[in-house]
Amino acid sequence: MTDEVERTILDNIVSARRRALDDTRLALPLERVQQAAEAREDRRDFAAAVAPRAGPSARARLRVIAELKRASPSRGLLRQQYRRREIALGYAAGGAAALSVLTEQQYFLGSLRDLVEARGAVELPVLRKDFILESYQVYESVAAGADALLLIVAVLPDRAMRRMIELCQRLRIDALVEVHTEPELERALAAGARMIGVNNRNLKTLRVSLDTSFQLREKIPPGCITVSESGIGTAADLRRLADAGFDAVLIGERLMTEPDPGQALRELLAGLHGRAIPERRTN
Repeated sequence: MTDEVERTILDNIVSARRRALDDTRLALPLERVQQAAEAREDRRDFAAAVAPRAGPSARARLRVIAELKRASPSRGLLRQQYRRREIALGYAAGGAAALSVLTEQQYFLGSLRDLVEARGAVELPVLRKDFILESYQVYESVAAGADALLLIVAVLPDRAMRRMIELCQRLRIDALVEVHTEPELERALAAGARMIGVNNRNLKTLRVSLDTSFQLREKIPPGCITVSESGIGTAADLRRLADAGFDAVLIGERLMTEPDPGQALRELLAGLHGRAIPERRTN
């Protein structure tokens, strides 16, 4: 794959997202979405679910955000049978502190309905993971029941990023602000981010390296909640990230490609804590 082709991957996703957003706005005007968002009362505290807490060790304190994702640009279809409620219940039983739900339609085959169904099945806080480009989507996320949303520094101008972080605060949901490089981290902090996600996947090339998390963790100031995202596959990965000082990890493809995602999560956490791996259920 040439550099020229690699540079278009993120651009293509963002372009598709803008087209879809134009269609959504025509069907549901901003005023109606704002009214629905501002009328919502129920909130679950996503930041508190993944924030630093007391514990005997960094490994004991590490929290997992378990992701529901049907497909991805790098792997294609991950799961033929995508039973959102069943997966969400399995994650909750398996030890997840929070859920993440992919809602982008074209490349990830997601929808806001996925978020609504997953959140309705459990009591965990839920992150909307998508390519959030405009304030309209912040209101849309709140109206759909999201307790947090992902803001990707690589696709947002500074002013828009700051405006959306402030809007999240006003609407009482959390913003997980995603970075991949040190300049992106500096921009996120300048915009007021207090929950930083380090994406180990380069969104322009789709290449993955946990070194990204280890390199950027030491540059994130105290007081920020830190989340490592993507490419996390083993209990050894969890131990290394916990020891590096991360508060939480977000795991998606590793779990979604397993026959029982909740059991796979349970086994990862057992490995993290040095416990015997529970036997797989046979349903």
